[in-house]
Amino acid sequence: MDFLRPACWSEALEAKANHPDATPVAGGTDVMVELNFDHRRPETLLDLTRIEQLREWSRTERAGVASVRIGAGVPYSRLIDELGSSLPGLAMAARTVGSPQIRNRGTLGGNLASASPAGDGHPPLLASNAEIELESVRGSRTIPIGEFFTGVKRTAMDPDELVAAVHVPVSTGPQQFSKIGTRNAMVIAVCTFAVALWPDRRGVGTGLGSAAPTPRPATEAEDFLAAALTDADQWEDPRPLPDSITERFGELVTHAAAPIDDVRGTAGYRTHALHVLARRTLSWAWDEYRGDTEFSGRQRCA
Repeated sequence: MDFLRPACWSEALEAKANHPDATPVAGGTDVMVELNFDHRRPETLLDLTRIEQLREWSRTERAGVASVRIGAGVPYSRLIDELGSSLPGLAMAARTVGSPQIRNRGTLGGNLASASPAGDGHPPLLASNAEIELESVRGSRTIPIGEFFTGVKRTAMDPDELVAAVHVPVSTGPQQFSKIGTRNAMVIAVCTFAVALWPDRRGVGTGLGSAAPTPRPATEAEDFLAAALTDADQWEDPRPLPDSITERFGELVTHAAAPIDDVRGTAGYRTHALHVLARRTLSWAWDEYRGDTEFSGRQRCA
């Protein structure tokens, strides 16, 4: 096995171009597990840990929308500590990843490149309509997160491309993330769900994980909820949501899933769990929206 350790980004892109089958290593929290269990035996490893620019994030504006550009090497612990107020859903998901040691090593870029259907960072990125910045010696491009995953652990990346960064819109409303696992911590998800309210555009975002061949949004549920809130003038006058709304939202979320039976849970359990997670996360997000004057424009009750 060859081990390549470029000192800068341009060297990394050259190495990937010359070795398109090379497996990138950022935090190594996914790759090393596969190597240790002999699930993979790549001919070449491409170590990206020396690339300083991958560990940087910055605030940007894309098409008039305030966003955060997160370098592919930024670890989960920094997402929690430094971006929790701007990207609350992503920070919530990051808190559920592994142990403190894993969160200090694991990276969002590595999570995306691995493309596991159970990746904890994927649902909040879907709920935020994030964009993935890819780069090669041929140039760079960005693709919507919804087009990035093409199958189980497969992506739209070309063989010579690397994940450079993720562009995530800054939240304009409450966001929530929930995860079910076979124990309380350090576990691969049985299923996950994220929801984001976007009052500035009267929109709703969702993302579900570990319940289909790829992480995916529940677009039918998004459209239903956004229309229901608009038709009832709930964005301007956020009253309690009727049970019929949360129940229908949960049903439509399960319609987007295509779960399987595996060692962590059955398809039936995943379907039921998603329905519960969708209703609960929506209720939490809406209660926050109703109670926060920054979001709703209403004065908090004394």
